[in-house]
Amino acid sequence: MFAVLQTIRKPFARPLLVLAALVLAACQPISVATPGGGTAPSGSVPVALLVPHGSGDAQEAQLARDLENAARLAVSDLAGVQIDLRVYGTAGQAGQAQQAALNAAADGARIIIGPLHAESANAVAVAMAPRNINVLAFSNNPTIAGGNLFILGQTFQNTANRLANFATRQGKSRIMAVYSDNLAGQLGRAAIEQAVRDNGATLAGSVGYEFSQTGVIDAIPKIKTAAETNSADAIFLTANSAGALPLFTQMLPENGLGPDRVQYIGLSRWDTPPQTLDLPGVQGGWFALPDPARANQFTGRFSAAYGNTPHPIASLAYDGIAAVGALVKSGSREALGRNALTQSAGFQGVSGVFRLRPDGSNERGLAVATISDKRVTILSPAPQSFGGAGF
Repeated sequence: MFAVLQTIRKPFARPLLVLAALVLAACQPISVATPGGGTAPSGSVPVALLVPHGSGDAQEAQLARDLENAARLAVSDLAGVQIDLRVYGTAGQAGQAQQAALNAAADGARIIIGPLHAESANAVAVAMAPRNINVLAFSNNPTIAGGNLFILGQTFQNTANRLANFATRQGKSRIMAVYSDNLAGQLGRAAIEQAVRDNGATLAGSVGYEFSQTGVIDAIPKIKTAAETNSADAIFLTANSAGALPLFTQMLPENGLGPDRVQYIGLSRWDTPPQTLDLPGVQGGWFALPDPARANQFTGRFSAAYGNTPHPIASLAYDGIAAVGALVKSGSREALGRNALTQSAGFQGVSGVFRLRPDGSNERGLAVATISDKRVTILSPAPQSFGGAGF
């Protein structure tokens, strides 16, 4: 029996950062691009970046630094556009994030990038709506999106749709959902079920499990029964490496429901952390990820500039600045308005092409990958523009 029980006990005791970035947020500006603050230089566009500087959590503090550094890297890459980047700390608190946004608006900000947490993003958007200032938050929670609030994070729906589309093209027609019985899992389940329907496949059941080690173990016979009764040819899991994925990919094969009988599909990335690649049960599984070539290039440039590997969410700050820069360069008077932000052609980000949708969510070009001999292999490359293969 593959020994994973010990490794997942602690992760089950805390929320998943990637899966639950949904609820992933100081009032004073931490730093400003313009020396001394004040009015922006002639021709430059004031842009506010809200990050959790001042948070008492060490990991969140590092993430705040990575977000700011990624944004500054993006500003330095812009050609023909001047961005006056002003950074405001939120301490990860909704009330302080809202006050930071009010300060930014008073300082002349034309658009706000951030904050991190969904609750903070909602508070900021409410305060900015009467001022007609749009907010590009780092959340991936579509339930907060809409109006003047857009989310930059890769959504479950985007991921599920890409994978369901690929699965049906590979002949998988009866797809089963397995989800954790918490907020992240419920949203993941909804995304999977919608994607299965939208791509012409049959939902071969949905089985939930309590987000605990015992809950996973108790769910195994239910999953097996449902899969056999409904003739499932694929199992779509919301679990990630920090939670139930190691245990599921160990126990499902042990109970006669291995990759030789059904195709495993993951809503989360199965290549992080790297140790996940060593798990026998994930070999041959399918998952989605941003354009690897572009993502690796960004990681290399960031590491060379700042001396550390960026947090995966840091790329969102770069993308936000890149989108603003592209729109400002167009010269339109409404460059940062709703219609411009939701242009169908989208934008080129450091992780691939993306666009903001009128409902406040987003769509990103994703690659489909598998794990073979403990290495990631791309099965379907990320699309380079909208309207091509992969969308």
